[in-house]
Amino acid sequence: MKKYFSIFLLVTGCIVPVYADDFDFSEFAITDGTDADFMLDEISINSDASGVGVGGFDIAGVMLGMGFEDVEMLFYETKGLYAPRKKDSIVYSIHKDWKYNLDYECRQDGIIIPEKLEHCIRTLAKNRGLLYASEMHLVRENTGETLDVYFTSNATDNVVWRVVYNNDVNELEGESEKFENQREKKILAFWQSVLDKYGAPNSGTDKWASSDNAYDPVMTAYYGALDLVDNGRRATDESANIQRARENFKTKSYAF
Repeated sequence: MKKYFSIFLLVTGCIVPVYADDFDFSEFAITDGTDADFMLDEISINSDASGVGVGGFDIAGVMLGMGFEDVEMLFYETKGLYAPRKKDSIVYSIHKDWKYNLDYECRQDGIIIPEKLEHCIRTLAKNRGLLYASEMHLVRENTGETLDVYFTSNATDNVVWRVVYNNDVNELEGESEKFENQREKKILAFWQSVLDKYGAPNSGTDKWASSDNAYDPVMTAYYGALDLVDNGRRATDESANIQRARENFKTKSYAF
């Protein structure tokens, strides 16, 4: 049975009292939000090319900017080529800055035992819309293909900022010449299907770029993989969380 959280958007300035309800988090995969790395490689458009509409690209029907609920409906509500992986197909996260806020708030309320403290943090995060679906992992059992979808937080509407596709064309089944021959043919067939769908790369030989700005949508092809990413959307989400967490840190009431 599919399980999900009802997520409510954070209302700035809304005071929600500290308490720990009896919600059972044990059946959900919850991770701390990862640090965003914005040391990006430079992007340049080939001299004989122009920018392309990477923002309109899709991988298996998933596009940048799609909401979590839309992607969930695509693969959970209807039967498609891909299905949720058997364990932890949806991963939830709490942005690190917000988790630090909630840790302080819970400890100020006298909750210090690690297990109770973690439960208090997760409870407040769930109730305040700070716990969000950050990853969705899908598989195509008959071919071994995988699809990993990454979402921004609720601060920027919980939408897709990255899609990663993988298949097995680069794998060698053995050491004999026939296996290398088969691998090369699989790679060529995959590359041709990529060209048929997206056209020729316009940045180097393996990238489709919207512009010379690395923060605009970009797709990179590898042997047996595609990586569609919008680092600008990710950066906006990171900035929004850091700023709002700073503004909403519930410090003690100091008097001087």
